[in-house]
Amino acid sequence: MEQKLIAFQRLLTIMDELREQCPWDRKQTMESLRNLTIEETYELADAILKKDLEEVKEEIGDLLLHMVFYAKIADEQKAFHIGDALNSVCDKLIKRHPHIYGDVVANTEDAVKQNWEQIKLKEGKKSVLQGVPQSLPAMVKAYRMQDKTAQVGFEWENSDQVWEKVEEEIGEFKEAVDLDMDDAAKEEEFGDILFSLINFARFKGIDPETALERVNQKFKARFEFIEEQAKRPLQEMSLEEMDLLWEEAKLRKKA
Repeated sequence: MEQKLIAFQRLLTIMDELREQCPWDRKQTMESLRNLTIEETYELADAILKKDLEEVKEEIGDLLLHMVFYAKIADEQKAFHIGDALNSVCDKLIKRHPHIYGDVVANTEDAVKQNWEQIKLKEGKKSVLQGVPQSLPAMVKAYRMQDKTAQVGFEWENSDQVWEKVEEEIGEFKEAVDLDMDDAAKEEEFGDILFSLINFARFKGIDPETALERVNQKFKARFEFIEEQAKRPLQEMSLEEMDLLWEEAKLRKKA
C-alpha cells in the first residue's frame, strides 16, 4: 500500500511541476484535454482486447494522468481538488453497496444491480437512464439502456422472446425495402433490428461492442493479407481472385 501511495504522490508532484513549468501543460484546459482523454480511453480498450497487460498498464497510467490533470485545473479554479474527487467516489461506493457496508442482503449480481438503480433513484435521479452519457457510441448506449431498464423489471422473460422480436424487426425492414419506403423509414426499421440484436446478445452474455470490434479486427487482418499478397493492384483484380486470397487468409489464421 505504501508503494502505491508514494507512486500516486509522485504523479501529483510531477503534475504540479508540469503545470507550473511546461508551456504546453500550462496552456491546457478541461475542454482541450477532452478529446485526448477519449482517445486514451479507446487505446486502453484496444489493449484490453489484445490482452496485452503491459500496454494496459501504460494506458491506465495515461488515463490516471488525465484525471489528475482535470483535478489540478479544478483546484486552480478553487472548485475541488483530487482528494475531493476520491472521497466523493468512496462515499458513493459505500452508499451504493449497503450489502457490504449495511444490513441489506444481495447475494447475486442481479440483486446488486437492482439495488444500485433503486439507490440512484432515491438520490434524486428522475430516470434510470439519466446516467447514460449522450456521447456514448450508439451500440454501447443501447446495451447500457437495456441493461439499466432491466433492473426495474422492463425485460423480456427469456431469450426466445427476444429472438422472435429480432425476426419481427427483420421482417418489417424487409417490407420497408420491398415497398421502397422512404430512407427515413428504412433507417428506422434497420435501427430496430440492431437494437433488438443487441438485446439478444445481452441475454446471451455477449458484449456486442466487443464482438463487433473483434470482427472489425479480423476483417482488417484478412483484407490487409489480400493487399500484401495481390500480384497486381486490387482495382485490376476480380472479386473471385480476391476471394481466393481471403480464403487463404482464413486458413493461415487457423493454422
